[in-house]
Amino acid sequence: MCGIAGTYRWPDGKIVTDRLTDILAHRGPDGAGRYGHPVADGEVQLGHRRLSIVDLSETGAQPMVSDGLALTYNGELYNAPELRAELESTGVRFRGTSDTEVVLEAWRRWGTDCLPRLRGMFAFGIFDERTGELVLARDQLGIKPLFLLRRGPGLVFASELKALAAATGGRLEVDHAALVASLLYYWVPDSRCAFREAEKLPPGSWLRVRPDGRVERGTYWSLKKVAAEGQDRARSGELPDLAAIVEESTRRHLLADVPVATFLSGGLDSSYLTALAARHQPGISAYTIGFRAEDAKFEAMPDDLRYARQVAERFGVDLHEIEIAPNVLDLLPQMTYALDEPIGDPAAINTFLICTAAREAGVKVMLSGMGADELFAGYRKHLANTIALRYQRVPRPLRRGVSAAVGRLPVATSRRGLRSVRFAKRFLSFAELPEETAFRRSYTMYDRTELLDLLDPDLAGTVDDVLTEHADTYEDNTLDDFVNRMCLTDARMFLPGLNLAYTDRSSMAASTEVRVPYVDVEVVKAAFALPGDRKIVGKQGKAVLKEAATSILPREIVYRPKGLFSAPLRAWMSRDLAPLVREVVNDGELVRSGFLRRDALRRLVAEDAAGQQDYSKHLWHVLTLEHWYRDATSGSGQSARLTA
Repeated sequence: MCGIAGTYRWPDGKIVTDRLTDILAHRGPDGAGRYGHPVADGEVQLGHRRLSIVDLSETGAQPMVSDGLALTYNGELYNAPELRAELESTGVRFRGTSDTEVVLEAWRRWGTDCLPRLRGMFAFGIFDERTGELVLARDQLGIKPLFLLRRGPGLVFASELKALAAATGGRLEVDHAALVASLLYYWVPDSRCAFREAEKLPPGSWLRVRPDGRVERGTYWSLKKVAAEGQDRARSGELPDLAAIVEESTRRHLLADVPVATFLSGGLDSSYLTALAARHQPGISAYTIGFRAEDAKFEAMPDDLRYARQVAERFGVDLHEIEIAPNVLDLLPQMTYALDEPIGDPAAINTFLICTAAREAGVKVMLSGMGADELFAGYRKHLANTIALRYQRVPRPLRRGVSAAVGRLPVATSRRGLRSVRFAKRFLSFAELPEETAFRRSYTMYDRTELLDLLDPDLAGTVDDVLTEHADTYEDNTLDDFVNRMCLTDARMFLPGLNLAYTDRSSMAASTEVRVPYVDVEVVKAAFALPGDRKIVGKQGKAVLKEAATSILPREIVYRPKGLFSAPLRAWMSRDLAPLVREVVNDGELVRSGFLRRDALRRLVAEDAAGQQDYSKHLWHVLTLEHWYRDATSGSGQSARLTA
């Protein structure tokens, strides 16, 4: 895993590329390189920072140049051995054992047709000296990031947005529509970018720039199409062997020339992967987190640690326990820098601290259970939305009575949070809404009225645009299965926009690669070939994955209550961060600029403090947005540095 960057017909391309590459040093502390070549009236420059995982020798160094092709590549290719053998059978001779060389030779033979054949996570730029063309490509599901910016015939690209911001002198203009979207979701959708000129190359796509200034785009893999084909398979009764597919993916994800460890929260997804990994790599290490006892109690958090210990003991795993009691005042601006865009999920802190501990122990690669909830309907919102359909059949007078009674209940006492009340209030906020609106409301931060009250009135049209984008994405399919419609929307929006984004950025900030075996093209195909009534059965979400996991895990782990990979936000907001919240509400840049309305923020703080509503996540995101906005509008680019 690495950091890639480059310029094409860009002023001072060599200087800019060196600066881009320097900013990405945390992504690749093991080596650096740059390549340049004339093109039209300018030049192309490719930069690289290396985190050596496969083929640690110089034959794996980048940018890799061979017979007129130059490649800067960030990724891991899990079917590299098969592709290597196929290419060798046609006469290709390899100099080393890296998957980078496999990608380069696959491109030479098949061009863009090689892309759907690549099984892994990747983003790369490849330049052809004969044609003068540069092509950028990104993996099927958006696991690896790739940002780009075009001006006239010129283009600049990088693994991180902060690099583009710095390379343009911190003069990029904030896209307020992206910030509105971030307030709604607490992350920026992959279809948007926090700076106006910049964009994210969409998952499963490529972009080609030519010396004459022409730009061509293409899509080589479509999640919508995969879901439709999966539905056809399910109708024919052709159901996949999920246990075999997940085990095969996990085995492939262990491919490395350095130690590999796992995240182990004690929940189903990480426990299943850890057990499978231990089967193929006995004695594997795993890392888990715990919180200060007073914080966990105040947040009413489940005791996940005991389950992690049970899994580790059963499968001979070397478990490392990390207590998270961070100085959140220091970590907040540092995480804002690492995350590139305003992302309000505190789980990013957990990922960074776990990866930091693993890196200090000499571990470069971690396996994560990310993606299983999105693909197999494992979130509470999935179950809640199916329950909401039944709730809507309850007589209206009874529903009104329930709503009034729950509305009077507090979400916390002075000593502890009341988790069930928080869930009930959340459920009633969307339970009677139409399908798409209810699904959106079940995981977003505000409804339309609340968002309008919070923002500059001139942004009302932007709010409607953001809401329409969600509706369009949700309805853009031919699925007749409610559960799989939710899963498809999550796989297109929630997964790349939030979970894969923060996982990549916070882990790479610690110079660590995180691999996600559930977010594998074969697992994804299997997931959408399973009908929704196999994913949610009764009150059990992720039922089909649980059934598969019982082949190796004890039922106590498989059917335990869902764990949380989150943080004790209410405890932090009520103690550590309370003064900062007051500062941001009273005199923050977002308020002074008019983007956010002070009176609306004050109401959020007052209602949260009174214990009638839980707005801790809302206020945490306002803090992350404030820090990001300050840096983005300071004129010097994002400048904080991340340290453990």
